[in-house]
Amino acid sequence: MAKQKGSPRAAVRRRLGGAGASALGWALRVATSIVAWTLLLHLFTFLGIPRPPLPIARPSCLGGVRNSSTTADAVVAAGEAAHLAPPALPPRRLYKSNGYLLVSCNGGLNQMRAAICDMVAVARYLNLTMVIPELDKQSFWADPSDFGDIFDITHFIDSLRDEVKIVKELPHKFSEKVPLSMQPISWSSEKYYLRQILPLVRKHKVVRFSKTDSRLANNGLPLKLQKLRCYVNYNALRFTPSIEALGNKMVSILRRTGSFIVLHLRYEMDMLAFSGCTHGCSDEETEELTRMRYAYPWWKEKEIDSEKKRLEGLCPLTPGETTLVLKALGFPRDTRIYIASGEIYGGEKRLAVLKTEFPNTVRKEMLLSDDELRPFQKHSTQMAALDYLVSVASDVFIPSNDGNMAKVVEGHRRFRGFHKTIQLDRKKLVELIDLFEDQELSWEEFSVAVKELHMGRMSQPTRRRVIPGQPKEEDYFYANPHECLGPARKRMERLKHVEI
Repeated sequence: MAKQKGSPRAAVRRRLGGAGASALGWALRVATSIVAWTLLLHLFTFLGIPRPPLPIARPSCLGGVRNSSTTADAVVAAGEAAHLAPPALPPRRLYKSNGYLLVSCNGGLNQMRAAICDMVAVARYLNLTMVIPELDKQSFWADPSDFGDIFDITHFIDSLRDEVKIVKELPHKFSEKVPLSMQPISWSSEKYYLRQILPLVRKHKVVRFSKTDSRLANNGLPLKLQKLRCYVNYNALRFTPSIEALGNKMVSILRRTGSFIVLHLRYEMDMLAFSGCTHGCSDEETEELTRMRYAYPWWKEKEIDSEKKRLEGLCPLTPGETTLVLKALGFPRDTRIYIASGEIYGGEKRLAVLKTEFPNTVRKEMLLSDDELRPFQKHSTQMAALDYLVSVASDVFIPSNDGNMAKVVEGHRRFRGFHKTIQLDRKKLVELIDLFEDQELSWEEFSVAVKELHMGRMSQPTRRRVIPGQPKEEDYFYANPHECLGPARKRMERLKHVEI
């Protein structure tokens, strides 16, 4: 036995046996790594986190061992396959539905966007089944677009399947049932929906909310509901591939020359007519805007003191006023400016001063061909979606008023890393502008004052201002969803199988 143990043949057997065991152990470790890597990639996809780079392939330690089923090339191939594989769907949340919720959104793109986030939170809290929301087709814009023309329906349903069941239409058994139609009270807490709405849904089985704007409170809601509102807004509501592609193309074009800013110049006919802001308009234009306001019976405010509203900071800045502010803030003449808006009231004539002072000013019509824009024309909501994508991606975002787009984009930019949004103090700005134009301030004095005024208005991290009993006056949730920002974003919990 001793002789056999020391023989060359025994030594070879021992070496082969050791190598075989080593190879088997190594192969098992590699296989385990492949499975772990695949699961990790799916997890990153689900959470919306950029995928980590694939590991660099190392030379195989097995050398020329034959019949090995795992090599370095196999590791790389497996990693690439995992990268190309469709993202794993989250597990479906199973719950007994208390009924169906139909949602009729009202307003423009961003008003509807915020409302959809709120209604998903309501449906989740009440354990309802939500039907894909209906978009507003009867407002001033008269856009015939459906939800699927703006947002990716499949992604919306799949990304929320572990929170709430969403269906494209009511089941056939309810097709002839007339739903209970109602308007929830604005700025309501979750307790209102639990105590007032849930019994109605249980009784009628199908309920329609005919108005959904600002129907959920800014503050005082459970943290999990606030984070769900964020998740819907920043993950589940993805634009259609065609909108995403065209928006990304515009961003790419703008980036070719370096950084760019977006000016949300809300100086459009509907804004001026309904707000009564006519500063800088001719008598004929003022009469036209007034006639339009009176032509819409649903707009309650008819008699408006334009100058009083302007001095209170309730009017959008005119293109001329905006030009003065940009110069005073120190933006150089060659700044690349993208104007995010619909048709400017007064056309190119009203933009002349801005384009003279900032000749690198462009609009989507200057970046895209007629063929590219044709499918989106006469669809103001889809055009607004293109502006939204460019606005969120810009280096600086400057809204000339504080409407829904200004607020929702600001919040999205905070979520993406507190990207700079300059929140113009219109009330103090119009005072400074009037003093400058009356030659009571020199240009240097005016410029210094404008810069100092906005030092703390650049989307720095802060908490929302809460005013009990005055939700319209306090900070809007979607402009600063502080529960979901900074370290809280990294810890953003999903509501997986946890009853609120």
